[in-house]
Amino acid sequence: MPFAKKPQVFGAKINELTLGTGDKAATLGGQNVFNLYSFDAAMPNSPKIGIDVSDDPEQPSEGLKEFYAGCETLADRAKKAASLEAADFVCIRFDLADPNGANKSIEDCVADAKAVAEAVDKPIVVAGCKNAEKDADLFAKISEALQGKNILVLSAKEENYKGIAAGAGLAYGQKVGAESAVDINLAKQLNVLITQMGVGGQNIAMNIGSAAAGYGFEYVVSTLERVKAAALSQNDNTLQMPIITPVGVETWGVKESTAPENENPGWGSAEERGISMEVETATACLAYGSDAVILKHPASIETVARLVAALM
Repeated sequence: MPFAKKPQVFGAKINELTLGTGDKAATLGGQNVFNLYSFDAAMPNSPKIGIDVSDDPEQPSEGLKEFYAGCETLADRAKKAASLEAADFVCIRFDLADPNGANKSIEDCVADAKAVAEAVDKPIVVAGCKNAEKDADLFAKISEALQGKNILVLSAKEENYKGIAAGAGLAYGQKVGAESAVDINLAKQLNVLITQMGVGGQNIAMNIGSAAAGYGFEYVVSTLERVKAAALSQNDNTLQMPIITPVGVETWGVKESTAPENENPGWGSAEERGISMEVETATACLAYGSDAVILKHPASIETVARLVAALM
């Protein structure tokens, strides 16, 4: 008996969310099939890949130091990053704003963000310093400065979602990232809370959490899978926001990426290890539910982009 293909196409679909403006705008989501299941139905938008650029000029690998050689400012590095054809958007990360670190002022961060917006023509995602109070103020000020650029702020958490939803989403019409801790119920709850503030579900992207492959990563892929299944098979509109996953900040911080070659000669090239960790984690995230991933290394971005193109 011949095999009869039964496409798994759902009546529900993932919300479309567009970042940026003009010809270089990037749209996430829109599909009514599981991620990369283009054999079941055409996906209107391919998964997107962002490039992570920190305001801290220190780089985790020699390859990244070479890539950004000669770049003196965040705007210089963002412009260089945006020149990478495989990158769909640029994520600027304000690590130096951390009050427990350099405590860079919000005014200086805003000035940097404005310089980046003038230097690049691709969509911009703004990531904070992981301090909930500082990030709420930072996102509001940058959202004001970049009004009309259709940026995404990454991310609002349970501790600061009110300020970010009001200061970025409602006041200036920016897209809001909703960050939870690898738990479908927490993700759903935060989406509900932000929409109750008045931010439409079509203006929210989820960051359900991330980890490097091998570091509790099974919880990440399980949550990604459960979120997508609930959104599509159960038509749960509180989970139909596209998912964006910061991968590079996780993978370039683990020992497999950072251990010196002279300490572990059997492990091979540190550069290649870091790229491999980033690619493996990113592809798994895309396979299980992420609509966009944010990576650091150009080689990783180009590799994942080739994979996405082949599967679409």
